[in-house]
Amino acid sequence: MSAADGIGVAAEERLFGDALSCELDLPLAIDASDGRGRQPQAASLLASLAQLEDLRKDDAEEHGDLPLLAQRMDAKLDLVLALLGRLLTRDETMPVRHLRWSRHGLRVDLDPAPAFAVGAGVVLRLQPTEWLPDHLELPARVLDLAGRPGGARVWLGFSDLRPDLSEAIDRHLFRLHRRQIAGQRRL
Repeated sequence: MSAADGIGVAAEERLFGDALSCELDLPLAIDASDGRGRQPQAASLLASLAQLEDLRKDDAEEHGDLPLLAQRMDAKLDLVLALLGRLLTRDETMPVRHLRWSRHGLRVDLDPAPAFAVGAGVVLRLQPTEWLPDHLELPARVLDLAGRPGGARVWLGFSDLRPDLSEAIDRHLFRLHRRQIAGQRRL
């Protein structure tokens, strides 16, 4: 995509111009649909993730670094959840895709190119963390498409999100962004 041809420029500005965004690799699937997704479940899942992360942070602040035994138990629990999740979703595996995500929507490269048209309604199935096998179902509209070798770059704007879900997405993205910055500082 080049700025000269204008493909994706307006969509990029609409999605990321004034919003915090994160680039990451997550399991993602897109289905053509004018449905509203599972917004109450998505808001609940993101709220639960935030609560878990806050508990972990509070434990570390209260007790300094967690004792080695607690760290091991925490790591084992994460591993068991990941393994259980893989078993439960063995038949529903979503491909991992590189995406840029903001509170307004996301940009993703798809291989092969999708059969969607600009303006089409879709439902995104997005796994918000690597270790949790559950996914969000979010309604969106195709804002723009750009062909690329073997596929297409697609800009998707969230449509008609509940206010609590929009706020939960904001908080989740803030946590992801903070974690990315902390990882860069460690390097």
